[in-house]
Amino acid sequence: MVLSPASRLRLFRVVFSEPGRAFYSSGDKLSGSVQLEAEQPCRVDGLRVTAAGCARVQPRKKRGRSQEVEYLKYDEDVRLEEALSPDSDGCFLLPAGKTFSFQFGFELPPPGCLVSSFRGKLGSVRYYVRAELRRPSEHVLQCEKEFEVEEPLDVNRADLLAPVAASAQKKVTCMFIPDGQVSISAQIDRKGFCEGEDIFINAKFENTCSRIVVPKAAIIAKHSYAVDGRTKVLRQKLSAVRGNHIISGMCDMWQGRTIKVPKLKPSLLGCDIIQVDYALMIYLHIPGSEKLTLELPLVIGTIPFSGVGSRTSSMCSQAGSSWTSFPSAPPSYSNIHRDLRVDGPRTPLLHDYDGTEDEEEEGGLIMRAPELHCPPPPVYSEVDQNSENSSQVVPIF
Repeated sequence: MVLSPASRLRLFRVVFSEPGRAFYSSGDKLSGSVQLEAEQPCRVDGLRVTAAGCARVQPRKKRGRSQEVEYLKYDEDVRLEEALSPDSDGCFLLPAGKTFSFQFGFELPPPGCLVSSFRGKLGSVRYYVRAELRRPSEHVLQCEKEFEVEEPLDVNRADLLAPVAASAQKKVTCMFIPDGQVSISAQIDRKGFCEGEDIFINAKFENTCSRIVVPKAAIIAKHSYAVDGRTKVLRQKLSAVRGNHIISGMCDMWQGRTIKVPKLKPSLLGCDIIQVDYALMIYLHIPGSEKLTLELPLVIGTIPFSGVGSRTSSMCSQAGSSWTSFPSAPPSYSNIHRDLRVDGPRTPLLHDYDGTEDEEEEGGLIMRAPELHCPPPPVYSEVDQNSENSSQVVPIF
């Protein structure tokens, strides 16, 4: 019988018992099989299955060393003698044209030992199962298959149900001359949210400077990577809302203004070198000056808000009730009747630009000159003095 090298395998792959499963969590059982099929009869020394999971951060400079933290390590030598016949040298004969499946299985570590899978610009957290086929006098063949890990994060925890509030103010200057100030006071009813939920924003914006300011809010993702004793933070704006323009000497109120949480990966907690945080950034765009911002921390979880009343949630509602006592906001200029607007050319007053390089907005604040529509003069008449009949009236239009 002529034996071919094991590199002539027709099939060599890892298959999970639940191929349609989206993710695994701490304590779950992961099982599967390694499938082998040779084109021609060949000899193999052994088959080893390993599972690993680690967080890795790669520095921007190629000369730097990557940072790694291990979360999962498992290995198992598959018993080939249960399906294959050994020869006199201790190797196993893999016949051609027949598919062999060698089972494996292991249990993931208990809660608190794993972190969720993640892929970012500078690092990742990945889990995989790898099969290694050893061959006599040849290189080891490898194949691997990744699986996702998602650790449950319940947003119904007491610390995530507490309201979050903050305030900020800024003095505005023009050529080193004081030009008033702007301020923000904001609050949300809780800290923890899940994908698809609405965040209700209560906020007050005050403008005592001479410029027109614009209130805005956005959900921000912050990815932090630690390597070589340094931490690199990448920020990304995910979704945003904006309010009405606030002229000098006026204020604006947001009472329950909503912003929906988009499809996001949960917050990554417990990893020493990679951290994924979220925040609700509320800010005022000030033309000719840096914007005034404040951030309210968010935690994106996997178990949604249950809505069940508790002492903590009732305290949250009492804390948020003070926001409902604010007076009503001034009427919007969009309520002015259409007849008082000019349909002609529009003159840009200022450009609405946040100052970020990757964000461009067309147009700007538009100043429209109102046109007053006065009623036409009443119809009148004159008496013809030269007419014989003085009662004859000639209408004039």
